[in-house]
Formats: sequence, structure tokens, C-alpha cells
Amino acid sequence: MKQTRTMSLVESFANVAVGYGIAVITQMLVFPLFGLSTTLAENMAMGAIFTVVSIARSYCLRRFFERMRSPVPNR
Repeated sequence: MKQTRTMSLVESFANVAVGYGIAVITQMLVFPLFGLSTTLAENMAMGAIFTVVSIARSYCLRRFFERMRSPVPNR
């Protein structure tokens, strides 16, 4: 069964939403190990930027692999 573009986007958002929480927590734990001091708001802002990039990446890769699986017929 072929996944629609809309469902590809929904799947990407769900995947990245979970990743966002993990990223913020990881940053809060790892940054101090490297001498970086950030506030929760800064961690959340950085996480948001990475989230937008991740959504775009995930969606594009999903569509690429979907196209490879189901090539467009010759017209």
C-alpha cells in the first residue's frame, strides 16, 4: 500500500516530536560536559531549529524512497 504525502508528513512530525524532547534533555545533560552553559529556553530554541531541519530531512527522504519504490509511469 502506498503512503500518501500527507501521511508521510504526519509520520515525520510524530517522529520528530519525540526526537525534540530527547534532544532537549540530551543537550541539557551533555553540554555541561563540554563546558557549555545554556538555559532551558536556549536548549528549547536550539531544539526547535534542529526539529525543523529534521522534519524537512525526514519528509524528503521518505518521498525519495517512495518514488524509488513506485516509479512514475511513462506518459
